[in-house]
Amino acid sequence: MTDADAIFKAVRALTDEYRLRCLWFLRGDYYPATPAEALRVLGYIERRGDMAAFRKVAPLKQWLLQNSSGRSAA
Repeated sequence: MTDADAIFKAVRALTDEYRLRCLWFLRGDYYPATPAEALRVLGYIERRGDMAAFRKVAPLKQWLLQNSSGRSAA
């Protein structure tokens, strides 16, 4: 399993954990498939969840964002 697989597995788990509380407006069978979708879902959980959700989201967002601005940092 690669790092990306582990991250997406964790994002799917958080999606399930916070679906009713934070993601009620998404389809019941929706799971993010791309890094951009994962960041969007994590943002929803971060904004609508509790402190535990905020803490769970932070390392996942950090990993997903690590390569997103590689060109702009040059």
